[in-house]
Amino acid sequence: MYGIDANLIDVEVDLSGTVAEEDRFHTVGLPDAAVRESRDRVRAAMKNSGYLIPPTHITINLAPADIKKEGAGFDLPIAIGILSAYGALQGSADLARFLLVGELGLDGGLRPVPGILSIAVLARARGIANLVLPAVNAAEAAVVEGVNVFPVTSLTDVIELLNSTLLGEVQRAPFRVATEELLGELHHYASDFSDVRGQQTAKRALEVAAAGGHNILMIGPPGSGKTMLAKRLPSILAPLTFEEALETTKIHSVAGVLDAAAGLVAQRPFRAPHHTISDAGLIGGGAVPRPGEVSLAHNGLLFLDELPEFPRNVLEVMRQPLEDHTVTIARASMSLTFPARFMLAAAMNPCPCGYFNDKSRDCQCTPPMIQRYVAKVSGPLLDRIDIHIEVPAVQYKELRGGAAAEGSTQIRDRVMKARERQRERFQKAGERIFANAQMGTRQIRAYCELGADAERLLERAMQQQGLSARAHDRILKVARTIADLEGAAGLAVSHLAEAIQYRTLDRSYWA
Repeated sequence: MYGIDANLIDVEVDLSGTVAEEDRFHTVGLPDAAVRESRDRVRAAMKNSGYLIPPTHITINLAPADIKKEGAGFDLPIAIGILSAYGALQGSADLARFLLVGELGLDGGLRPVPGILSIAVLARARGIANLVLPAVNAAEAAVVEGVNVFPVTSLTDVIELLNSTLLGEVQRAPFRVATEELLGELHHYASDFSDVRGQQTAKRALEVAAAGGHNILMIGPPGSGKTMLAKRLPSILAPLTFEEALETTKIHSVAGVLDAAAGLVAQRPFRAPHHTISDAGLIGGGAVPRPGEVSLAHNGLLFLDELPEFPRNVLEVMRQPLEDHTVTIARASMSLTFPARFMLAAAMNPCPCGYFNDKSRDCQCTPPMIQRYVAKVSGPLLDRIDIHIEVPAVQYKELRGGAAAEGSTQIRDRVMKARERQRERFQKAGERIFANAQMGTRQIRAYCELGADAERLLERAMQQQGLSARAHDRILKVARTIADLEGAAGLAVSHLAEAIQYRTLDRSYWA
């Protein structure tokens, strides 16, 4: 693997001389520890599968030699290469038609490996018609059209499959999945907005955030429903397209967190890391860089609860992916770029005790305590969050009210109509963006023109609240989304006024 993409590795086998049992295998081509240890797994797997190999010297070359090889997925091609060299296969020259991957158990059984979707995409790109892999990985690989996926359970099963195919006999049918049925699961969510009582202003803000792909910060006392609202935000997002599902699944597969039974990430990801996470865990890293939480949330939602409790250095490393939608991790030997286009939803208390500005309970915090708490979230990071909304404690009458709340289905319908308007507008102009939150300076000038009254309102808000230039752009983006929700062609004063109120929780909120 190179990031989330796979590399094609040729396994070459050479046999020579007679040596002692313990000196038989030598693997070259920059193998890591897992690849070097494959000799013991391969030897035991072949023996327990009934293949007795003479004590000859075996050299395994993994080409190209300048790419570091890692993981246990080389076990199967190494074993097949050795058995082919000893004549266990018929018509060995035709093995170029197959791409093999899998980890071997000592009994000859096959175990799953990560990154299978990327491997299937590579096979299609290289014109390799047949992919042989562990049965557990079959559903994941089969979503890639144009590749024959053959799930196998043991080394013996692989030999039988290859011999029957190479001899021209009737071969088993490739494994297939119904991708449309998998994507149909998008509409089934366990959590629904109808469960939330009150909080109409917060619900409206979340609807606007979902419609435009905007980042949102919720501020309120403990128990006001911030986490409850955030967990229901994915239920009103636009469904994943097949291309988005493939891209997201590749990341989850490489990271080893994909549900093998599902085969495809069918719903937008919802990632909620604990505040003790490290910067490498959030952004990605390691000796061989792996995707972090921001990449696992690609095409979905990243929720950071108790935002000020995250270490300052962890929060600051998010500034670049929030702007560029990618994460680049540089090492001495490589530089990898992972996609990170996600919506950020964050929640925080207004002070250490949580009850600043709360009408029902007195705040016990001193002004210096509040300032130190709030200062944990930097101004540049707040500027990158489009919507700041206050979530007050729910009143008893709202909590016990009998009126049914609006459900996620109705909200999602409005969100999808707004997204469709954005898609048509950007597609007509030849723009390669899909939501208002992705607009740059040029698009803001083109699609966010203001009348004289709206211009005066924005100028007054900028001066009174001391907003930055970045906040100015984000207000216009949010106003454009509010207009799209109403089906309006231009920005009215009411659209701009609502967008401005979503910035009133800036630094002045705690003054």
